Amino acid sequence: VVQLVESGGGSVQAGGSVQLTCVASGYTTDSVAVGWIRQAPGKEREEGEVVASIFIGHDSRWVKDSEQDRFTISRDNAKNSLDLQMNSLKPEDTAMYYCAADFTFVSRLRCRYIPLDLGYWGQGTQVTVSS
Repeated sequence: VVQLVESGGGSVQAGGSVQLTCVASGYTTDSVAVGWIRQAPGKEREEGEVVASIFIGHDSRWVKDSEQDRFTISRDNAKNSLDLQMNSLKPEDTAMYYCAADFTFVSRLRCRYIPLDLGYWGQGTQVTVSS
């Protein structure tokens, strides 16, 4: 069973930093894109946006253009985990952040839009940025 478990959210003041971690388990293929999806307050999860991802097989990394100066995605192969480092946080970064996995031959998590059939999600971790 594929499992994605997020951790690392919390409350932070504007300008601060947070690191989110997703530990993935239950699969052995590297034909998978694992990414972070941001669900803004008042929106449905599926209305969120992909902010960063890694296609595991190619170690190909993607970060949403507008966040490239602030967000970094990385992976720890030994722990089978994915980290999202978010710096210079703004109140508008306040959201639920989900880790998600998409088993495909090419990454579909390289743009902000979530694939309609994205099947694997973690439970989410809340990040709240106060001004």
